[in-house]
Amino acid sequence: MNKILCLLMIYIYTILGSGCVTTRSLTTPAAVDGALDSNTSGSEATRPGLATQWGETRTSQVHSAAFTRGNPAMPIVNTLYYNSREGIRAMVGSWVYQQATPTPRSFPLVGDFFSPGEIAWGIQNEQGQLLEGLSVNDKNYVIGEVGRRYAIVVHNYTDRRVEVVLSVDGLDVMDGKSAAFTKPGYLVAPYSTLTVDGFRQSMETVATFRFGSVSESYANKKYGDTRNVGVIGLALFYEYPPDDEINRRHSADPFPNRFATPPE
Repeated sequence: MNKILCLLMIYIYTILGSGCVTTRSLTTPAAVDGALDSNTSGSEATRPGLATQWGETRTSQVHSAAFTRGNPAMPIVNTLYYNSREGIRAMVGSWVYQQATPTPRSFPLVGDFFSPGEIAWGIQNEQGQLLEGLSVNDKNYVIGEVGRRYAIVVHNYTDRRVEVVLSVDGLDVMDGKSAAFTKPGYLVAPYSTLTVDGFRQSMETVATFRFGSVSESYANKKYGDTRNVGVIGLALFYEYPPDDEINRRHSADPFPNRFATPPE
């Protein structure tokens, strides 16, 4: 099995939901759902819409914890597209936008080992309030605003730990490099909420996420690559052993045979 060391987040600031959120094993899908393959040209950085900037340093302490992935090759993947209100309206179409009516919300994940709504995620503002969003044709959209700080939140309403690997603008939120499923992520404890509000700089600090222009984005300033701006990715892993193995062990019989039999 794929055993990973994860970092357990112990927030010194406000955490949404009950209990501390768990571990850091942060790897996310870089270009989930339709990233461009072409190289970034000079004009790409001047294109309109939101991207994510490298913000101020904020305290966020973590420590490592062991976690064995039960589905290492097949994570549950989900994507949030973010942009300004005008940008989201253009992406989904004015008529659809008016009919859908964006509201503050999170987005449920769908998986084989949990029921709909047991795990959900979204984007919250500096006050801990969910940003407005909508779902259109199986795509999830969130409305941001230039200059505003934001955080990614993952709610785990199950009785099991899960690991989530996260990416912002195609970059892993742990190391700031191109995202990949094989990288470590954060663990989310049972019945708790994980809050990730920046690119990790160390075991003690992060650089906060801030909405900004494409030209001022971390992706552009660090790598000169803006092809994946405007997308936040999540890859979720459940913990090994799976439920069927646990149930099998619980049903094991300590006395399977009631009487002795002669040797053959």
